[in-house]
Amino acid sequence: MATLQTIRDRAGLLIAIIIGLAILAFVLGDFLGGGNSQAMGMKKKLEIAEVANQSISYLEYEKRISDLTEIYKLSGNTSMDEQTSLSIRQQTWDQMIREFVMSGEYKKLGLAVSSEELFDLIQGDNPHQYVRQLFTDQQTGIFDRGALIRFLKNMESDPTGNQKKYWMFMETQIDDEHMFNKYLTIIQKGLYVNSNQVSYSLSNSNKQVDFKYIVQRYSSIPDSVISIKEDELKNYYKEHQDNYEQTASRNIEYVSFEVKPSEKDIEDTEDWINDIKAEFESTSVIPQFVNANSDLPYDFKNYKQGELPEVINDFMFENEEGASFGPYFENESYKLARLSEINYLPDSVHARHILISPSAERSAEAASQIADSLKGLLESGTDFAILALMNSDDQGSAQLGGDLGWFSEGSMVQPFNDACFKGSGGEIVLAESQFGWHIIEILGQGPKVKKVQVGIITRAIQASTATYELVYSEASRFAGMNDSHEKFIASIDEDEGLTKRIANDIKEDDRQIPGLESPRELIRAMYQSELNNIILDLNKQAVFELENVFVVAYLTDVKEKGVAPFDQVKTDVEFNVRNEKKAVELIHALENSLAETSNIEDLAETLNTRVEEVSGINFNSFSIPGAGIEPALVGTVVGLSENTISQPVKGLNGVYIAVVTSINENTDLDETFQKNSLISNFSNRVNFEVYNALLENANVVDKRSKFY
Repeated sequence: MATLQTIRDRAGLLIAIIIGLAILAFVLGDFLGGGNSQAMGMKKKLEIAEVANQSISYLEYEKRISDLTEIYKLSGNTSMDEQTSLSIRQQTWDQMIREFVMSGEYKKLGLAVSSEELFDLIQGDNPHQYVRQLFTDQQTGIFDRGALIRFLKNMESDPTGNQKKYWMFMETQIDDEHMFNKYLTIIQKGLYVNSNQVSYSLSNSNKQVDFKYIVQRYSSIPDSVISIKEDELKNYYKEHQDNYEQTASRNIEYVSFEVKPSEKDIEDTEDWINDIKAEFESTSVIPQFVNANSDLPYDFKNYKQGELPEVINDFMFENEEGASFGPYFENESYKLARLSEINYLPDSVHARHILISPSAERSAEAASQIADSLKGLLESGTDFAILALMNSDDQGSAQLGGDLGWFSEGSMVQPFNDACFKGSGGEIVLAESQFGWHIIEILGQGPKVKKVQVGIITRAIQASTATYELVYSEASRFAGMNDSHEKFIASIDEDEGLTKRIANDIKEDDRQIPGLESPRELIRAMYQSELNNIILDLNKQAVFELENVFVVAYLTDVKEKGVAPFDQVKTDVEFNVRNEKKAVELIHALENSLAETSNIEDLAETLNTRVEEVSGINFNSFSIPGAGIEPALVGTVVGLSENTISQPVKGLNGVYIAVVTSINENTDLDETFQKNSLISNFSNRVNFEVYNALLENANVVDKRSKFY
């Protein structure tokens, strides 16, 4: 019977693909309604986004995150670290924004996916790729329609409801993708390429020119000889505002106060290890004692000669059980070591196994019973490789008949390791680990060698609470005494122990600042602060605790989304206006020189420059050797007749004069191929440009930084 567990192994990649496209249906209702001003004010406070003048609530967003997290776990992904949570949060955001952007488009066009279409996508002659991936036999590569039908028939009998929940999620993704593809298809079918477009494209692609050019660079005129008026700068700024669009960002200057263990912290740690030494040397239960007192748990691995740290290796192999060593210092920790066991065990083991894992459909007790039954079958002579292939939940080794090859001590989880190294060759044994029950056949063992288990008490040197408080007081005193940016800078200059650090272009949604760990609260706070003011946290405190560092920061630059203010970009405007004026002078000089000669070599000699030669340039060329990115020059030379010298061309880096020496055109033009190529290109662009255009038109206002 096909169950949720049987498709989990195949769902990992699939869930990663479809989560990016998923839109989970959930309606918040009128929890924030009511029409009164208080309710509207609360609604505004809980607003996490605006999309096409529609509001998305923080509560709705959190509900969607919870839904998607549950689906993620049902896919067999139980690890939910910070990076995974951030990824799910971003995926949920993308889903919700897409839903709000596209729903209006679907409604205007009357688009829908009928129940008949959905049935065909799932159970039809050509099922959707998601369905095919989940129910394709991994051995044969053939889609197993029977497994799909059995799963659907038995889905309702799942007492947990998880199979149905997962399947409904899958259907939603299939429905959504099909709807979106319908929308794109409508647009693609409306595309048309006329004969003029084909001819123009062929001309641009097939015409190549070789040419010579000279350049008079803007840097050839000293900046000091170009006078610029303030009005000229402002006029240029007004005419080119599109060039100065910017995203919101912040710059800060800060000092950090690192929390390091004090001399007393070091002495206290050394005293602690010395005080516990006698008790450690006398205990008869070394593993339990280590686990109760050490920063690190007891290590049950049996080590061969040379595998232990050098400082204790020879001691442990030259003494009897119970011998102790230390205290000694290693890796910023004080340690005590005691020889716990001496064993003579195989150097390595060759084994194969069958793994039976518990699951939502199989209890731990049921897994144990299955493992016992399989062990009995093996002991009665049933082929191990066949049983592994048919039953093992370790699909990697199952394809090899369960064979794990040769491995050394410590390569496997502890229960599995002990069963293999303490058992005998040819024996079939059971071992239970965190993965389930293993039926193990020990195929071979290497020669037995002396191995030791060592109990190690580890006490890391760490800053005490008193040290934290002392460093915090130092940071607080610094913040309190430097309540202006001028004082902040002066204090740093006077104190050799402080270093000013700079972090620029920090975006509102950033989660990293180089050199600082977990700086999210600092980033949120800087967007609530005023320029040149000290940055305060939500509790109006100026000291931020970031892992083992206290930070005091000032906001030194504010860039808001939109067109950058004139004062912020004045330097760039001056550079461009100066080059514009230089271009006028250079063009005038070149025009005068052209009046006296029409030969580019003579012109180069007159101007004391050299002639550059370039070949194989067409209208689609991105850059020119020796000149860089110069679109005006590309456009000029492609349009020139052979042996015709151009007029001066104003470029990005200087003024150019060119002469085409050769024109190469492909006369074997395939208009049908070119037309189909253009249509294909346009269709491909639809897949990403249409949604991006709709997204831009929706004017999405992202307010997540208020909450995260």
